[in-house]
Amino acid sequence: MIAPLLPAGVVSADFAGEDAHGQLLAQEAAQIQGAGHSRRREFTAARSCARRALRQLGLPETAILRGEHREPLWPAGVVGSITHCPGYCAAAAAKTEDALAIGIDAEVHDELPANVLERVSIPEERAWLSSAPTGVHWDRVLFSAKESLYKAWFPHARRGLSFDEAIVTFEPDCGAFTARLRVAPGSGSGLPSCTFAGRFLVRDGLVLTAIVVRPPH
Repeated sequence: MIAPLLPAGVVSADFAGEDAHGQLLAQEAAQIQGAGHSRRREFTAARSCARRALRQLGLPETAILRGEHREPLWPAGVVGSITHCPGYCAAAAAKTEDALAIGIDAEVHDELPANVLERVSIPEERAWLSSAPTGVHWDRVLFSAKESLYKAWFPHARRGLSFDEAIVTFEPDCGAFTARLRVAPGSGSGLPSCTFAGRFLVRDGLVLTAIVVRPPH
């Protein structure tokens, strides 16, 4: 399901439901030793998707370990992103000549819990939501878009990004959004712009979003 949101050169692997065949490599299993069943199942599914994506890039099987901020650590020369929510898991990856950064996110298509919208949005975004087209939980799409932005941003900036440090605007008719930083990315981030183009999809009870930053050819 995530593939239509990704440009050429970016591969993906996903599944809906339970992944009965996913297994962890020894180094991965060591990182999650002692975790509960639900967390272990999510971690296993995510690594299974990640390795399937790497195989599409022609790369050998390797452990996708977790960094100190719980971010996936991809092999040298590869960027990627992982997401999971109840009933769905996906990974996307690309070689660095095709992408500088990738962020993907999946959410259950439902209204955000009470009081969450105020914490994850800014007044301009809430003003748009108040008159947005009906039939879509745009608050959830907004949240997902900011999650994708964070996943694309963090591996380069190496610092957190608050929800109020970005503004997202949507083009509902073409499934696109723009995420613009309200803070400077920092000279060492390696990101060429403060503005990120994204895509979104609402289908089969899910919200999917993706941001891919291309190299400045």
